[in-house]
Amino acid sequence: MHDELRAALAGLLDGLPPKQAAQAVERLIANYRGRTPTDAPVLRDRSDVAAYAAYRMPATFEAVRAALTAFAARVPDWSPATHVDIGGGTGAATWAAADTWQGHHSTVLDWAQPALDLGRELAAGAPASTALSDTDWQRQVIGEGLTVPPGTDLVTVSYVLGELRPDARRAVVAAAAAAQAVVLIEPGTPDGYLRIREARDQLIAAGLRVVAPCPHSDICPIVPGEDWCHFAARVSRSSLHRQVKGGSLPYEDEKFSYVAATAFEAPTKAEVTTARIVRKPQLRKGQVLLDLCTADEGLQRATVTKRHGDRYRAARDASWGDDWPR
Repeated sequence: MHDELRAALAGLLDGLPPKQAAQAVERLIANYRGRTPTDAPVLRDRSDVAAYAAYRMPATFEAVRAALTAFAARVPDWSPATHVDIGGGTGAATWAAADTWQGHHSTVLDWAQPALDLGRELAAGAPASTALSDTDWQRQVIGEGLTVPPGTDLVTVSYVLGELRPDARRAVVAAAAAAQAVVLIEPGTPDGYLRIREARDQLIAAGLRVVAPCPHSDICPIVPGEDWCHFAARVSRSSLHRQVKGGSLPYEDEKFSYVAATAFEAPTKAEVTTARIVRKPQLRKGQVLLDLCTADEGLQRATVTKRHGDRYRAARDASWGDDWPR
């Protein structure tokens, strides 16, 4: 799906003065990092939206796809029939959902009409066989008073909470908690992690069960201020992406924090036999060091050596963010 998205983005900045695009990107970076909560749309006009799509959509898509893939692996027999993307803007999370499941109906809610218009335009270029062809794009204030339709299966909220004031943030999470499944994604910064941690607590209080990345719904074992939980997704840069971001490498690693929770019966703490690898595995001569978040013992360091045979070979192939059998 990333190839189709890249094709849809091609030529998006044609005719937009480079200086105008650069200025829009600089302002969007500040909002993306969550330092300017607002009660107004971040994306104000076509130039903002075009810059945002070129700058952020590929990375947002890959981060959301990674979170949805981890969630889907924990609930392999479940798929959504309806999906609401709160604050979805140009639709990166909707593209990611379409790459994860088929046959569902998506609705994108956002308060910036230019973003919705461009999202609709980009989706029109997607293959007709994808769920993107059955997407509604609706203008909606993102904050207090927000609701999702009764019976919604999946709600995604990606890179939105940091743009909101605390009361609006709590209102959005409360609205999302009415769905059967919720996946929230924020930048993989200490502040982004804290917003996810706060939202995780709110979802649990609303009666949902955490499915990913945590192998439990207990209190997060990380001490705030000492560390933070985040993961990484590899993003292939197109020539357009490199031009907008001023980079030369053909790829970048998007750091993100997330939580996925369900209202339906998902694997319980006793049934989950895996831990989550929460740092990049460290390869040493004859051994692999794995930092794990576990269901019963909190954060643990596991050392897997050659004498563990198949388990050692699996550890050498393991990646940051993978499940790990306990």
